[in-house]
Amino acid sequence: QVQLVESGGGLVQAGGSLRISCQASGRTFSTYAMAWFRQTPGKGRDFVAGISMSGDATYYADSVKGRFTISRVNAEHALYLQMTNLKPEDTAVYFCAANRWGSGRTSDLFLYEHRGQGTQVTVSS
Repeated sequence: QVQLVESGGGLVQAGGSLRISCQASGRTFSTYAMAWFRQTPGKGRDFVAGISMSGDATYYADSVKGRFTISRVNAEHALYLQMTNLKPEDTAVYFCAANRWGSGRTSDLFLYEHRGQGTQVTVSS
């Protein structure tokens, strides 16, 4: 069983930067592909970025490509999302998700067995 806890959300002005983190419990972190999703009121849960088990492959939604960077440190059981040039439309609850033996490429949340509770990111204009 993997438990995921996000942190680092907050309020930032448009054009600013923020890094959010996801800490995983358990000893099998390196066997999970990881991803970040986000949810806003009235909208579904959208895939933001994914990363392979080793971290050598990353995938991004078109809306964040070139602005966000996903990374992981397996020895620390940690997942990160560095967000730059933030826009008001990036405002959402961001949560991490884990897919055992996955690729990190899939944007289908139902394929991720574990999810965190999320952290709020608010971008003011």
